[in-house]
Amino acid sequence: MSAKGDYTDVKAVVTGGTHGMGLAMARALLAGGAEVLVTGRNEGRVQAARAELGSAAAHVVRSDAAAMADVDAFGAQVAERFGAIDALFVNHGTAAFAPLEEVTEESYDRHFAVNTKGAFFTVQRLAPLMKDGGAIVFTTVANERIFPGMSAYSGAKEGVRGFLRVLAAEFLPRGVRVNAVAPGFIDTPSMGIGVVSAEQREEFMRDAHAMTPMGRPGSSEEVAAAAMFLAFDATFTTGAELPVDGGFAQGLPSVR
Repeated sequence: MSAKGDYTDVKAVVTGGTHGMGLAMARALLAGGAEVLVTGRNEGRVQAARAELGSAAAHVVRSDAAAMADVDAFGAQVAERFGAIDALFVNHGTAAFAPLEEVTEESYDRHFAVNTKGAFFTVQRLAPLMKDGGAIVFTTVANERIFPGMSAYSGAKEGVRGFLRVLAAEFLPRGVRVNAVAPGFIDTPSMGIGVVSAEQREEFMRDAHAMTPMGRPGSSEEVAAAAMFLAFDATFTTGAELPVDGGFAQGLPSVR
């Protein structure tokens, strides 16, 4: 689709792109010369991302992936601004810790509405705008290793992994590749679970160093690099999930 690291003339969409891994994807695309449309649900983060990216080639809009009216309106914006797109990064997500007995129907529904339903219907809405030979990259999670208290989140992300393979098959006639990055412990502002306290961040970092075989958490930029690889350089890869987890899900011995 493009020379390595050169995204000149590329039109791309990054959902959940106003912070963390999605923002890193947007920055990588812009650095390579792409034009990017980024979404986020939180208006404050939308404004902050707009200021940080600070480029005429970056279009940051508010959209809630769990709201079908938002998804439809967002699709109309993409059609109006780009006409067609080369790459779609479905990165948005939500997570909350809760053991089985504390999971509410509202929390359960929110996990699946954002992570699974939102991802699916985002692809459905933008599919007619995908150029033949383009690429879709989901963000899933390193689910081979489980965490107590993450049942709703893990189930919702497993749903994404399930349908990405079917979508990869359905897009084959158009040459559109569908893959996913599966992050492990990644050092992002929210650590993937929304608002966190200083104590929670400390605990996360301790777990990241102790449980990751490579002995550290990953960075948003490392996840973005893997997503760029799948979108533009892995031209003979589809239906795959690429772990970006420092060996966490592979059961490797720790260096520590």
